[in-house]
Amino acid sequence: MALPEQQALLANSDDVQEETAYEPTEKVHIIVGIGEEVDDYTTPPFSWRKLWLFTGPGFLMSIAFLDPGNLEGDLQAGAIAGYSLLWLLFWATVMGLLVQLLSARLGVATGRHLAELCREEYPTWAGMLLWVMAEVALIGSDIQEVIGSAIAIKILSNGVLPLWAGVVITASDCFIFLFLENYGVRKLEALFAFLIATMAVSFAWMFGETKPDGSELALGVLVPKLSSRTIQQAVGVVGCIIMPHNVFLHSALVQSREVDRRKIGRVQEALNYFSIESAVALAISFMINLFVTTVFAKAFFGTDIANNIGLGNAGQFLQEKYGGGLLPILYIWAIGLLAAGQSSTITGTYAGQFIMGGFLNLRMKKWIRALITRSFAIIPTLIVALIFDTSEDALDVLNEWLNVLQSIQIPFALIPLLCLVAKEDLMGVFKIGPVLKVVSWLVAALVIVINGYLLVDFFSSEVKGLALTSTISVATAGYVAFIVYLVSRGFNFSMNGLYKAGE
Repeated sequence: MALPEQQALLANSDDVQEETAYEPTEKVHIIVGIGEEVDDYTTPPFSWRKLWLFTGPGFLMSIAFLDPGNLEGDLQAGAIAGYSLLWLLFWATVMGLLVQLLSARLGVATGRHLAELCREEYPTWAGMLLWVMAEVALIGSDIQEVIGSAIAIKILSNGVLPLWAGVVITASDCFIFLFLENYGVRKLEALFAFLIATMAVSFAWMFGETKPDGSELALGVLVPKLSSRTIQQAVGVVGCIIMPHNVFLHSALVQSREVDRRKIGRVQEALNYFSIESAVALAISFMINLFVTTVFAKAFFGTDIANNIGLGNAGQFLQEKYGGGLLPILYIWAIGLLAAGQSSTITGTYAGQFIMGGFLNLRMKKWIRALITRSFAIIPTLIVALIFDTSEDALDVLNEWLNVLQSIQIPFALIPLLCLVAKEDLMGVFKIGPVLKVVSWLVAALVIVINGYLLVDFFSSEVKGLALTSTISVATAGYVAFIVYLVSRGFNFSMNGLYKAGE
């Protein structure tokens, strides 16, 4: 007979004929070894074979830590702040890992992903507003990713293919995604492993070519240092790590594994393996980001052009300083950037499917949903490419606006996640405890405050005129009011849990 805690966990495992992240036939089967069937509550012993079977979702999730927007933040941090912000890059990655582990925990324990749960747990108006926010964040992220990929294609074609042509080529990645998905989720994960390996080799090669200072690198990672001159880059380092669409994505990706949710031991086993593979994936992403930051720190820190480096001209500046070699560094940079852009646009398509399907409860063919999701980002990106193709400065300004756009959306992914993962009648025995709850909210508050600083700094310098200022003020009031509503809703979740526990 199941314990009350187990019943609470299983209350959400009933078969519901609604939109699901993966059909049963699409999931990776986890082999149960001899002697593992002890009881429903015991976690089976560690197995390397099982870790391999669970490996995949964390690496797909880690792509968001390596997209072109992050690479631009890395190179600017290195060029302007030198090695001094490496410690912040490390701790920002740790904070990102915490958020992603909570997302995975929600998906494994409930059998539902964050978008589905937001639709079920919030009033219709709030759910629809959260959906709009998630879609806007996804579009902003995808524009950066596609533009980054298009810049790489332009470099590799020696300028023959303009930015808009690179956008069109990048748009075709959704067909690669659909083709591989038909052959199983493991094939898709293998593609991402190849792209991550390509980034690692490319940026490690650049690291070897430029030979950054090892002692300065170690001090940068171990010794916290921050000055008023580098505060904007510090904000950018933290702001780029937590991506709203990635919080939704990871809670869905973990459902690609077959987990017997009727047994608490099996759910805990899945959480253990997903935690290990996510930590390994983000450790690799940290190293890749570190390579990029230190390369540009060595090459351009303290130079006159440090403040003028962006994705569009970074490769050319590197080539001018470190030209020659077996393969020109310009092309090494472009190959790494192309791998980052292609992989992140495919995961963006993936995330868009889950977000749209979850919030709207759409059951439609995947190619139709992928086409719709892709169109949301590709059409505005094509317009951007045609307008800004000849102006690198304009692209950098656009990138600043897109960073702000995504920063605005962060609370609308983080707050629902933290509220739901602490809800006892939803999570059962897998709800987060008081210590983890406090730490998670402190991390969320820190990220929201840091991004709030970015927003205030940006709008104070960019917004002029009474009419525009008034509009921004009204929008800000509505924005803050919705955040307060989400937090209060989470408080109500907690209070209801206490009332039920006391009955």
